[in-house]
Amino acid sequence: MGSKQQAWATICCSLVAVFLVTTTMSCKGAGGLDEQEASLFVDSSKSRQIPQTLFGIFFEEINHAGAGGLWAELVSNRGFEAVINNTPTIEPWSIIGDESSLHLTADRASCFTKNIVALRMEVLCDNCPPGGVGIYNPGFWGMNIEEGKTYNLVMYARSPDSMELIVSLTCSRPSGALKNLASASTRHINLSNWTKVELQLLAQGTCRTARLELTTSKRGVLWLDQVSLMPSDTYKGHGFRKDLTYMLLDLKPRFLRFPGGCFVEGNWLSNAFRWKETTGPWEERPGHYGDVWNYWTDDGLGYYEFLQLAEDLDALPIWVFNAGISHNDAVNSSMILPFVKDAMDSLEFARGNAESTWGSVRVAMGHPDPFPLKYVAIGNENCGYGSYRGNYMAFYSAIRKVYPDIQIISNCDGSSKALDTPADFYEYHNYTDTAAKLFIAKNQFDKTSRSGPKVFISEYAVRDGHNGSLLASLAEAAFLTGVEKNSDYIQMASYAPMFVNEKDRTWSPDAIVFNSWQQYGTPSYWMQTFFRESSGALIHPVTITSRYSDLLAASAITWQDNEKSFLRVKIVNFGSGAVNLTIRATGLQVGVNTKRSRVTILTSGNVLDENSFSNPEKILPVMKGLPNAAEAMHSFLSPYSFTSFDLALDE
Repeated sequence: MGSKQQAWATICCSLVAVFLVTTTMSCKGAGGLDEQEASLFVDSSKSRQIPQTLFGIFFEEINHAGAGGLWAELVSNRGFEAVINNTPTIEPWSIIGDESSLHLTADRASCFTKNIVALRMEVLCDNCPPGGVGIYNPGFWGMNIEEGKTYNLVMYARSPDSMELIVSLTCSRPSGALKNLASASTRHINLSNWTKVELQLLAQGTCRTARLELTTSKRGVLWLDQVSLMPSDTYKGHGFRKDLTYMLLDLKPRFLRFPGGCFVEGNWLSNAFRWKETTGPWEERPGHYGDVWNYWTDDGLGYYEFLQLAEDLDALPIWVFNAGISHNDAVNSSMILPFVKDAMDSLEFARGNAESTWGSVRVAMGHPDPFPLKYVAIGNENCGYGSYRGNYMAFYSAIRKVYPDIQIISNCDGSSKALDTPADFYEYHNYTDTAAKLFIAKNQFDKTSRSGPKVFISEYAVRDGHNGSLLASLAEAAFLTGVEKNSDYIQMASYAPMFVNEKDRTWSPDAIVFNSWQQYGTPSYWMQTFFRESSGALIHPVTITSRYSDLLAASAITWQDNEKSFLRVKIVNFGSGAVNLTIRATGLQVGVNTKRSRVTILTSGNVLDENSFSNPEKILPVMKGLPNAAEAMHSFLSPYSFTSFDLALDE
């Protein structure tokens, strides 16, 4: 393989060619470009086991990924507590009626001590309009209500005037009139004191942009608080949206890093993620304003729920906690002990027994057994702050003393020079503004010293101004073949971010795009499915011989599926020319089963193609049989493609 400078020049020329070729590529090459020849050699007699933890996922509350996304709560600002840019608001709640018939005020009259704001609704009309007056909530850009499904409503209400409240799910028709999808009443519930009201709404129709209405036709005063609406069919009943959870499960992640990202830090410490405020009954959680990504979250998706999600995914939890540092302020190391105590309490919550202070809180929430929390990251991208090292050592010493088995992750980069503080891992983030830069980065750890902490590449992606193109996914795939090759040193890697609501593209690209009822994977998501069997597999040395090799990236593993073994050869063609490829595997102890072998290809007609809601399957992996599968075989690589050959091995 040529030097990095030569590779860079070749890739840059290749990228220019992207815009010169036609948008369709035939199997004979792109726009008449010459086909290339390449040989790939796999030495199966040599192997090393890839860490069981190599590939996982990273979740951050960004792009409304949790609120209105993976967390299936349908009501936005359910407790009327939202503060946006230091301004209290009941939005997106809105009035049904007008100011002559209804008066709303936010009143510090709640029955909850941590979230004291309730909504006071004074009905002024004696002869209210048909359908009554009240309030409605549109959710997160519309509620997805599906015919035949049940939705569980919980709210707290109080009225000295014996008011009846009608709870409805409605849908706007093209004419502007509202169609009723479901309704229930509080007629037989005594609301003279604060009362928890629980109702089930059975949908009689489907609407992707429905809203929740709370109405009455009786004059009087009513207080409302903590209004929640959840689908009854969340994943395992744990509150997670099923379709999005299934997409995570399909990646077979070995770890889950949470809850951020910058969400952990906040622009100011006052708005940082506070795990204790996210535990206990959901009604008592105050919520907070995520001032980095600029939206309110009620923290229904909290520390406990993240640990539960990791368990549901059969993934190890990686807890990222605040190191006493935000984007704009920081705690001096001499004042860090309260933050250290807070972190230690979080570990007790996850791992403590039922008799411990915080372990008992976990038990009360419904999880008697400890969670297997073995990895913690002290801060996020904080190494450049002056107080980080002092703060870090205070956390490190306290954790080591009580939990010597916990693996501690530093924010400081140890790839170019040794760390000056102890750590089990250091984090490395790799975002590039072009695909070419990340493609080249596949080799960046080849000669890094193996002494010192291991590497956790906790965030990587191509950020090239697009919403997730084929080209970006090919560069990311090439980068991951380098991660596999260097997995004696790189122990974990995760793409970022995972989710984006199409209505809040604060950060792009992302792996999974969703709205209230749909979802699709970007090419970067589908690229990751090629690596889901890599964790714990055996990796073999690969050699590529070709004058075109600077535009190829490959790896080879042996993995098992239901006790059947496969030799998987993955190869990225990052160039505009087709490749006639010869694969030779030596050292196999058994023969190749042609009937069970297969090939999977990720490509498209144009390198800048993306998936979308109008065409969610434009770029998907295509699997086919491999009738010529053998220890020595010929194949064809399409221009700009990612190909995985799975050679089934005889038992």
